[in-house]
Amino acid sequence: MRHVNGDEGRLKSEADEPGWEVDPDDDWGVAVVATVGRQLRLRREAVGMRAAEFGVAVGYGEDLVYKIEGGKRIPRPEYLDRADEVLGASGLLSAMKEDVAKVRYPKKVRDLAQMEAKAVELGVYECNIVAGLLQTPDHVRTVIRAAQPPYSPDDVERMVAARLSRQSVFERDPAPSIHFVLEEAPLRRQVGGTMVWRQQLERLLEVGRLHNVTLQVMPTNTEAHPGLDGRIELLKFPDGTAVGRSDGAFSGRPIADPRHLRVLELRYGTIRAQALPSRESLAFIEKLLGET
Repeated sequence: MRHVNGDEGRLKSEADEPGWEVDPDDDWGVAVVATVGRQLRLRREAVGMRAAEFGVAVGYGEDLVYKIEGGKRIPRPEYLDRADEVLGASGLLSAMKEDVAKVRYPKKVRDLAQMEAKAVELGVYECNIVAGLLQTPDHVRTVIRAAQPPYSPDDVERMVAARLSRQSVFERDPAPSIHFVLEEAPLRRQVGGTMVWRQQLERLLEVGRLHNVTLQVMPTNTEAHPGLDGRIELLKFPDGTAVGRSDGAFSGRPIADPRHLRVLELRYGTIRAQALPSRESLAFIEKLLGET
């Protein structure tokens, strides 16, 4: 913990951990980090340890210790483990890592993941990329690293973890019904190089063969369709309610009004009707894989 960037004995400061600030607009995140920080402070004070002394023990500067305890910074998992050890908390501080990990995911991703985790039916049309629910870890990492201006390494890994966490939807029991329509062009783009691209196509075939998943490909030589404005996602829940959103409608915001949902359902239904059937779509992906 006390070896930072190869400098013996130097304690970590904010500059060493970019991207771990608390989002002030994330009310739940703010509350979680404040609670964790308060517990860290109370535990430290209970053993009679000053912040500076504790900082030396865990490899962090005093100012950063105060900011974590004050709920201004999100503590890294290893910080909680080290604090648990130094303060003799018997695993109580380490146990907070699960809640803190959720805070590290951007709020909009958490909200989406929570909705997907409850849906009994999911419909996704993606026009420019492979849908996030279908991306392999290497594919996700390559796409996020391509952003300009670039994200910090910490932010890249946080965003990768957030996107991959949504894929737990495939492990649910009972399994939801999931439909995907993907454009041909992104499937041909060798994101990350040949091996990463092959692994991505293999992942599409693996998921597309699941009993609860329908995967369709929209060929580039098809007529114009109502998905040209951008992605569409439709989620339906056990109580009969639904939520949808589309890049090309209602300012891209999630909508639940039945009248607006009918518009998205009509568009999505038209897209599915124009795409290749499931069996032909899997054969198409197999052909792409065989071309490498």
